[in-house]
Amino acid sequence: MIKLGLDPGHGGKDGGAGHYSLLEKIIVLNICLEIKTQLERDYEGIQVYLTRSTDVALELDERTDMMNKLNVDALVSVHCNAAGGDGGFETYRYTKASQNSIKLQAALHTAIMTELRPFGVIDRKQKVKNLHMVRESKMPAVLTENLFLDVKADADRLKRPEVIQAIIDGHVKGIASYFGLKRKETAKVATERDIHQVSGWAETAWAEMTKNGYYDGSRPGATQTREEAAVVMYRLRKNFLKLIANNAEDIADLDKKLAKIEAAE
Repeated sequence: MIKLGLDPGHGGKDGGAGHYSLLEKIIVLNICLEIKTQLERDYEGIQVYLTRSTDVALELDERTDMMNKLNVDALVSVHCNAAGGDGGFETYRYTKASQNSIKLQAALHTAIMTELRPFGVIDRKQKVKNLHMVRESKMPAVLTENLFLDVKADADRLKRPEVIQAIIDGHVKGIASYFGLKRKETAKVATERDIHQVSGWAETAWAEMTKNGYYDGSRPGATQTREEAAVVMYRLRKNFLKLIANNAEDIADLDKKLAKIEAAE
């Protein structure tokens, strides 16, 4: 059984970076909890141990001591960044890292950037630094810095559920690649979702879209047909016209003008 250590940075009285209504300790804890869930659910032969699973404060040496005593096979410390100019994603290994730490960093960095690149995230490359979490661990160790909370473009990305999911997926795929994990035969069945249950990361958006009448609130997890997409776009179109029109006559006139524009496309 492969043992992986996951360290959600900060916690408790130590909030980490905090900007644009975002707090690092909360973001990284949620990311790590989902990484653990997906790895143990979808892959054979891996057990994930967290330095913290709730909002508690731990000293750095408490974290590495815990993982060293557990004798985990690799350690990934997950953070968000600050004071980074244009922002972006980067990873760190120790200045005198082992070859396995180098391999772990390459696997993680490549997989995570593959997931984040479609969102315009800057690649700040693989780096080395004398950081406690990668220096004092007795196993291959990497620290990931997942976007900059004080860079508005990155903060806006971190507020998007699909970007958080990309960060989670990148970590999972990088870890699976490093260890050569095999997906469970039942993984597809196990991950089939209840279409009547909204995913946690989409709860706010789904509630807002339902409240505003774009969806009827049923089957949030179902696939969407082109017909259903057309209905949603039709409702958006009508509301857009109402937004910029002053009265019903204006709406009808704008509808005709918009129809001409659409027909010309």
